[in-house]
Amino acid sequence: MPVSDALLTASKPELLDKEGDRTLRGLLYDYFAFGRGLEACREIFAGFVDLSPTQYLILIAIKNSTAEEPMGVNQVAERLYLSGAFVTNEINKLVSDGFLEKTPHPEDGRRVQLALTQHGMSLLIRLAALQRPVNDALFGMLTREEFKMLAQLLSRLASNAENALKLAVHAQATLKLQEDRDSAANPPDSRKKRRATRRTGR
Repeated sequence: MPVSDALLTASKPELLDKEGDRTLRGLLYDYFAFGRGLEACREIFAGFVDLSPTQYLILIAIKNSTAEEPMGVNQVAERLYLSGAFVTNEINKLVSDGFLEKTPHPEDGRRVQLALTQHGMSLLIRLAALQRPVNDALFGMLTREEFKMLAQLLSRLASNAENALKLAVHAQATLKLQEDRDSAANPPDSRKKRRATRRTGR
């Protein structure tokens, strides 16, 4: 394999062009930069109302639920791509602080529905005054069609991220195992001896 191909960070033709993976790398650099900006804004939003970033996201997610599709703990965890145990702990804090209330699910007594209290709603109304200009600045350069396309693409990418992470863990373990086997089969001392033998035999 040519060195240039061995250095490629993707293999699917859709991700490559005549300059190799340069476009992909540029996309990732821009995405990471935008992601850092989003994380920083989220921390500012959460800090403005004295919440943790995760608690802030939970309140926003529940605010966007509907009577037809109420949210319980599992639905919040799935929407935010977080573990159920972690979300349960954060929700309990929000309930204790008076921002959320739990009510029994009308069709399943083992489940609960989550809703904002008046206190929680007042907090989000106060927060929205900060969110509006920041979100307008973050996304305001997009047309409506571009914004809809971005939302669809990010939804697809986010839904596949967990699979990619599992693959990364598996591939890392497999490659490390292969490297360890290669090292055991060709220890440094034996390689040095072979090189010395070739030099003296010339």
